[in-house]
Amino acid sequence: MKQVPALKIDGITIGQSLAIIEYLEETRPTPRLLPQDPKKRCLVRMISDLIASGIQPLQNLSVLQQMEQENRLTWAQKVISSGFNALEQVLQNTAGKYCVGDEVSMADLCLVPQVANAERYKVDLTPYPTIRRINKSLLALEAFQVSHPCRQPDTPPELRA
Repeated sequence: MKQVPALKIDGITIGQSLAIIEYLEETRPTPRLLPQDPKKRCLVRMISDLIASGIQPLQNLSVLQQMEQENRLTWAQKVISSGFNALEQVLQNTAGKYCVGDEVSMADLCLVPQVANAERYKVDLTPYPTIRRINKSLLALEAFQVSHPCRQPDTPPELRA
């Protein structure tokens, strides 16, 4: 499909964020990205899927490029806001310091780039205090600072930090 991300590792190429994260969790389980508790693990997967399958694809560049230029921003804002409305409700019941409790998880890895996209498309984040608080906590961590979308080699110059 010629999409990113893709990870070449252990003699294979893995596409799609959640598949990559799950593979890393299974082959390199430190630090743990899925909680040991089955209920918390289910919540992490639910939040990850909500972001990766329910929000992100609808405002992906491949979708936006199918629209007239003047409709792209409005569409992206609409789908991100709709998804964030649902996500905020979920996180109000699952969050501690991060998306599910106080340990960084796969859900947090999905959240930060989606908030970056929301900022890119000028979504008003005021209605999402839980999302904003978690994102701020995550961005205080060095791993999230160096891997932020605005610091990637293929980031367009106008979006770089």
